[in-house]
Amino acid sequence: MSVTIRPATAETDWRKVHFLLQSAFSYMTGRIDPPSSLDSMQPEDLEALAAEGLALIGTDEDGDVVACAFLGPHPEGMAVSKLAVAPGLRRQGLARKMIKGAGEAARRLGLKALIVQTRIELTENHAAFAAMGFEKVGETSHPGYHRATSITMRKPLITGPAPTHRGGTV
Repeated sequence: MSVTIRPATAETDWRKVHFLLQSAFSYMTGRIDPPSSLDSMQPEDLEALAAEGLALIGTDEDGDVVACAFLGPHPEGMAVSKLAVAPGLRRQGLARKMIKGAGEAARRLGLKALIVQTRIELTENHAAFAAMGFEKVGETSHPGYHRATSITMRKPLITGPAPTHRGGTV
């Protein structure tokens, strides 16, 4: 399957993005505390979130939205949030493609890192982000909670020209 990663545009159907996020995040219901902010979001909220930064959309050959990620400012680089892949298409490298696209966008802005937050309970997400080069750098708590509810992970970005190799083979 071929998936095209591109920035969201004025023509983006935010209902499709909302549906993707709801289906991709449904496994979290009853598992994370507090519940996901997505539970109270509507398609127009996602459009507003994209307008605050950038949203990347992955579409298949039929134009269906099968992946997304929202990018925004963070003091240490670029925050990546609401990264989602259609449940039937997981484990095919789409999340990695979305993170690659996020890294390219961050580099164009001269930023040196990608930052993600993932819920403390979602250990499989911790492992997936670690496999993509993220390292845990902290823990945070949602308002009203006296325990960690999320972990923060950081992926440094290589900036500048690609290294050159002199002599020998690579």
